[in-house]
Amino acid sequence: MTKILLPNSILVAVLLAVAPAAPALADDEYNVSKGYTLDGVGLGVHGVDPVVLSTANAVAEGDAAHTVVHDGVAYYFASPITAERFEADPDRYLPQYGGFCAYAIALGRKLDGDPRFADIVDGKLYLFVNAAAFEKYLADKENTLRTADKKWGTIKHVPVEDL
Repeated sequence: MTKILLPNSILVAVLLAVAPAAPALADDEYNVSKGYTLDGVGLGVHGVDPVVLSTANAVAEGDAAHTVVHDGVAYYFASPITAERFEADPDRYLPQYGGFCAYAIALGRKLDGDPRFADIVDGKLYLFVNAAAFEKYLADKENTLRTADKKWGTIKHVPVEDL
């Protein structure tokens, strides 16, 4: 069998042409369970306004007209005011553990964080996959969050499928 040798520039061009287009999310550090936006980045917090969620613990559907992309993830906001607040201090409003379920993180897993099941502790927003996980968390909040904080450091950069 004869090998065909291509110049590096042609090889790189061919590889780029056939490589699937994917957003530059670092090893599933953010929960983008609802897919991708027109900009090609994942949608965070299920399209729910994270400012309203993290300050009032209320679910307010975001609007794509008020989108802010932060760290490779798109967030929708209910109004330009909440979008501006987010842009001024995103870390204040982002859910912990990249938006994954805090109870699952404590177990060493990355499961979807659903904004319908949320808690604010010391000004930090935590999401949970469902009512059952939320109830288990409520039974031992302090221990769950302490364990999740320790686990997150070891799994933050690990792809979901590798956990």
